[in-house]
Amino acid sequence: MNRLGIENPRGLVAFAALTGCLVTLAVAALTGAGGVFAAAGLLGCGCELLLHRTEPGLMARLGRLHMGATSRFEIRCVLLLLLLGRLHVTGPIGLAAAMTLVLCLLAGQALHAALITLIRRRRALAVAARNIDLRRLDISDRPPRRLTEWPGQRMLVYELSALLGLTASLLTGDARWVVAALTLAAGSCLITVVALVPYLVRAIRRLPGAAQVLAEVDAWLIQRRPRTVLYFSGPRDRADQLTRWLGPVAALPTPSLVIVRERELLEALEPTPLPVLCVPSAAHLSQLDLGGVRVALYPANTGRNIHLLRIPTMQHVFLAPGGDGDEAAAVDPYSKVYDQVWVAGEAGRRRHVQAAVGVEDADIVEIGRPQLDGLRVDRTGHTPAPLPTVLYAPTRDGAAGEPGAAGEPDTAGESIVRALLDSERPLRVLYRPHPPTGHRTPEARAAHRRIVALIHAANERRTADALAEAPEDAEAQRTEDARRRAELTKHIAALDARLRRADADEAMLTRDRAAPDPALLTEAEGLRRQWHQAHWAASPPWLHQVIEGDLPTLHSCFDQADLLIGDLSDVVGDFLATLKPYALTVPAGLDEEEFRRQNVVARAAYLLGPGASAMQDLLRPLFDPCLDELRIARHEVKEFLLGPSTPPSIQRFTDAVDALAEKGETVVRLRDLHTAPPPGAGRWSVIR
Repeated sequence: MNRLGIENPRGLVAFAALTGCLVTLAVAALTGAGGVFAAAGLLGCGCELLLHRTEPGLMARLGRLHMGATSRFEIRCVLLLLLLGRLHVTGPIGLAAAMTLVLCLLAGQALHAALITLIRRRRALAVAARNIDLRRLDISDRPPRRLTEWPGQRMLVYELSALLGLTASLLTGDARWVVAALTLAAGSCLITVVALVPYLVRAIRRLPGAAQVLAEVDAWLIQRRPRTVLYFSGPRDRADQLTRWLGPVAALPTPSLVIVRERELLEALEPTPLPVLCVPSAAHLSQLDLGGVRVALYPANTGRNIHLLRIPTMQHVFLAPGGDGDEAAAVDPYSKVYDQVWVAGEAGRRRHVQAAVGVEDADIVEIGRPQLDGLRVDRTGHTPAPLPTVLYAPTRDGAAGEPGAAGEPDTAGESIVRALLDSERPLRVLYRPHPPTGHRTPEARAAHRRIVALIHAANERRTADALAEAPEDAEAQRTEDARRRAELTKHIAALDARLRRADADEAMLTRDRAAPDPALLTEAEGLRRQWHQAHWAASPPWLHQVIEGDLPTLHSCFDQADLLIGDLSDVVGDFLATLKPYALTVPAGLDEEEFRRQNVVARAAYLLGPGASAMQDLLRPLFDPCLDELRIARHEVKEFLLGPSTPPSIQRFTDAVDALAEKGETVVRLRDLHTAPPPGAGRWSVIR
């Protein structure tokens, strides 16, 4: 919408009004216009509150530009003093009192922020944990959220009190009102500061140090003896590289452990039964007793992997990315430091061998894609639906210079959706853009909105036609399903809050967070399945859908779709597992034959050139399966990229972990045998 990144129109209006209020406050303070100052201040408070709720990202960006809530509060306090100096309502004593109170308020707010920072830093343990019983650690509770959070809203309360007092003084001509209001604000700030002091004292005296935390974690490791560790280091926006492997690792029959290196990753993890350790310091990681771990799995190549790679008692495995369909994809030479590289299928093996980066063919293991085992597979051939569903799921914005972007969705996307909506035979469109879509360029945002507008207009036409023919009982059932979906949404949110414990901080979660009740995790999974069933049942089957956000999930959309249109990405690679038809957009200026030669996944895809040409040819197999010329090719490409269908990928993954763990045990026994003293050699004979 604008360069500030404000998506909500109300947020844009509120920001413009807030800026205008600040300017008005400055002018009113200089001219002594008290009524204008009070009105602009009250309006500014309302705009601040609206922006805190609707545009938290904007408020964070203003803070990074040194124009955050604290800076704006300080400016308005100074302007208030300037106004009081210009007015004749307060005499010298009243002005001095007001100035003293404002200074106390500002000092109290600064002290409050400093105390919160000190408490937060002191409560950051050397090792944070989830699903591990560390209750023996003597960790105190965090301060209540009302004392530590919402600083912007708290300052608004102080400011609102001062403005109401100013208004009363202007109406009555009595300066005691504004002085009393400032006294109330400063006193409230002082109370919050005093209330935080005991928590700071507890944090300093009672929180365990690094040695005590490490000792407790070691005691748990010795008792639990995890055999497999899933290790990850990276920014929060790459957490999906880790989360996609949580399910397969949790399904292993032997104890497993997750180790992450960044604290922010703990917040990004979905509820999981796996024990999780966050160890930011390499020195602390080296002190942990990981002698029982035999297999270390690495979902990403990062520099901090070296901190675990140096442990010789483990077998180290790089979990190669799941794409495997792009033969031109780079293979990191760093991969040769691992004992094995696990890929999905033959394509991944061939890519690593041909790259000649030092990874031997014998060290490559094909495990399939365990994450795709739950997808519905069309093994017998596509059966036409009365109203086929086409899923359009682009992953690129078409940023300038991005290879293979094909101008999506700012050029090709709009043409594709328009062609689908104008199809000679009716169908349903599911438009599910990649989450970052529209955030890179204004052009992409505008194109995304045009696509959404096209779909909404088509839905209005279809609704008008369908309402006259739809039976009343069907409409009543969909209303009931929508009500059920709303109830499930509330239940899921409540259960998720219970599992995550949003009221606790990192230290409290480390102290209290034993393994979650398996019944709760099972209940949460069941509720999500019911939610998806209710969502699709509540949506009329003739209506197109725009799906933004995490729900419904991509794999749930796969189950609904009869055809996928996308670009070269893991989305298409995952959909290949269903064996349903799919189409790829060809980058502008690239010959189709060359495109198929460069990308294996394209050899079983219907291709769409610029302007969505050949769309009608693409849609014919939806209505007549006999015209699906690439069905056999999809089976071949799927096996080449993702491996055979039997045994299931999760079984191959489990077998690979077991085999490598046995190899690790053998290596450790041989190492112990070579380093052990000769039989009969005592302590003194060894020294001699």
